[in-house]
Amino acid sequence: MTIDDLDARLLELFAAEPRIGVLEASRRLGVARGTVQARLDRLVRDGVIRSFGPEVDPGALGYGVTAFVTLQIRQAGGHDPVAERLAGVPEVIEAHTITGENDMLCRVVARSNQDLQRVIDMIVDVEGVERASSVISLATQVRQRALPLVRAAAGRRTGGQGRAGSAARPGKTGGPPPRMERRTD
Repeated sequence: MTIDDLDARLLELFAAEPRIGVLEASRRLGVARGTVQARLDRLVRDGVIRSFGPEVDPGALGYGVTAFVTLQIRQAGGHDPVAERLAGVPEVIEAHTITGENDMLCRVVARSNQDLQRVIDMIVDVEGVERASSVISLATQVRQRALPLVRAAAGRRTGGQGRAGSAARPGKTGGPPPRMERRTD
C-alpha cells in the first residue's frame, strides 16, 4: 500500500497521542474531520493499522525477564502445529519461523531467571520441538517501532522529528498503534 505525507502525519499524531479524537486531529492537521476518519478507515482496512488496543508492558505485570529462544522442530510435523501449541504458553509473546540453522525464534518473558527455566521447560515439552537454545536480553536498546518505516514509505526523512508531534515521547519513535474514536464533538 502507498501512503502519502498526510497519512504519515496522521499516524505520527495518533502514535504520539493515542487518545486524540478525530475532530482534534483534523484541527491539528488542517484537514476536514471526514478526511481524517476516511484515512483512518482506509489504513485499518488495508492492514496498515493492526490494532487500537493498549501497548502492554510485560515488565509492569511482573515479567521482568525477556529471552529469545530458538527452536529446532521435527520437520515431519511442520511449523504450524508447533506454533499453535506455543500459543498456549502465555509467556511466549512472539514466535517466528526463521531461516538458518534453527526453525523458529520465540520471544518469551518470565518473572525471574528461575521462572525462565520453567517457561523453557514448557516450550521443550511442546510436541514437535526437538531442541531449544536461549539468550537472555539484558536491556532493550531499540523498542519495536514502525514510525521510521511510515516516514520512509511517505518519502520523508526517518531520522528527524516528524510533523504532528512525533517528539512528544522522547526516546520512543514507535508506540502503540493509534486508537480510532468516532467522536462527533
